[in-house]
Amino acid sequence: MISFFKAHFREHSMDLTLRTQTLENDATGHAFWKVGEENETWEPAKTALLLCDVWDSHPCRGAVERLEAMVGRMNEVCTAVRDGGGLIVHAPSGTMDFYVDSAARKRVLSTPPAPSPAPADHEDPPLPIDDSDGGSDTGESDSRRTWTRQHSVIEIDEQLDVMSDSGEEVYSVFAERGIDHMLILGVHTNMCVLHRTFGIKAMVRWGIRVALIRDLTDTMYNPAKSPYVAHEEGTRLVVSFIEKFWCPSVLSDDLL
Repeated sequence: MISFFKAHFREHSMDLTLRTQTLENDATGHAFWKVGEENETWEPAKTALLLCDVWDSHPCRGAVERLEAMVGRMNEVCTAVRDGGGLIVHAPSGTMDFYVDSAARKRVLSTPPAPSPAPADHEDPPLPIDDSDGGSDTGESDSRRTWTRQHSVIEIDEQLDVMSDSGEEVYSVFAERGIDHMLILGVHTNMCVLHRTFGIKAMVRWGIRVALIRDLTDTMYNPAKSPYVAHEEGTRLVVSFIEKFWCPSVLSDDLL
């Protein structure tokens, strides 16, 4: 029965509700940001789910606590996307030495390099939060690396998944497999998720259709900095910024 379910599920597409924001004028000519949702169907065979820097540790205690609250659901989403025929890309930056014997890592290294396209021009306004202090909301100022691997709750299917922390490697995998859509989750939205070589900005500029899973991400933001709001509101502001200028967002419910 389980085998039949997975085979049946693979025949179906991902039905996503994509949320974006566009700048419009109301009836009196005042500008406002209009939140819109659009239903879109993605083909699993042409879709990857990338887990950005879901590490086993972090110098900021607040960041660790928030990730621990999400990591179980992150793994559930990975399982659902994998079972549905999508590719899972594990991208825990700076930990590739830990995975030197991993088949998921070797699968990437054996992929023929594909030249990435010239990055398209794209509007790139400043973030709506000040993260210049590193963004810790629990007082830590030590930025030394404390992580060694991906979080152990995230399961790696060595027969199907891939492992990389290089945008060029990830793009080569996409090119070989005909993948042109990417879901992304992980931490931290204002830093790694946006700015890694495999992150939102790079992939959008390379022509990949990207969507952020907005309930499975977090920011590095300290409420003592501008705009002086709660941490959760800081995260919401960054997600809103991404919806306005970079790519749509979805909820994990769409995938479970």
